[in-house]
Amino acid sequence: MLSKVRKATIPQAAWGPLLMHAAGGGGDLNSNAELSTILAQAKKAGLPKDIIERSIAKGKGVSVGGLPLETVTLEAMLPPSISAIIECQTDNKNRTLGNLRHLVKNAGGTVTPTSHLFEKRGRIMFDAQGESEVDEEQVMETVLEAGGLDMDVEEEQRSLTVYTEPSQTASIAQDLADLLGLKLRSYEIVWVARPESRVEMDNLSDENYSRLDGIIEEDSSVQAVYHNAV
Repeated sequence: MLSKVRKATIPQAAWGPLLMHAAGGGGDLNSNAELSTILAQAKKAGLPKDIIERSIAKGKGVSVGGLPLETVTLEAMLPPSISAIIECQTDNKNRTLGNLRHLVKNAGGTVTPTSHLFEKRGRIMFDAQGESEVDEEQVMETVLEAGGLDMDVEEEQRSLTVYTEPSQTASIAQDLADLLGLKLRSYEIVWVARPESRVEMDNLSDENYSRLDGIIEEDSSVQAVYHNAV
């Protein structure tokens, strides 16, 4: 059973999003106490310098080289009949969108609006390794009390995923890390397919889509590919 009060240890995988969020309040360590504190903790945890620099730069909206970064999305239908939203961060919008349109077209897909089939949610991921069991009813009660909307428990991977309103993601992540005593893996804002828009795929379709998804994500500007396949 999950303990109700225990200080959580934050793994390296979670430091990047934490730094990005804190850097959004400004890159001056003298005036941004949150960034200064998280930076010191990340360094103590052994986070590599290049990840620290890249995360802070992204949080400030620039590349490591100082060029402004812009978040762009491409909505598309991918074969066989999968609705997708491709989210990127780039310092060259036209180049990135051109590359992605070319990839989608070559794969037999179509660039077309799909965002009406999704909704934005905060997604928080916790590591439940080492817990003998997860009392889902108790955890759900804690999640709802903290302001969460829903959760998923992956028994095989020993992980817990919590969904929230986007504006509350960071605060709920920290609250639940302490309340549940779990290691915080990461938190981010994501697109989640609406229940009525989700489609099931057979093994062959799933294999073909996974191959295409891998090709798209080879583009260094791609941050995530969201889809409605289950």
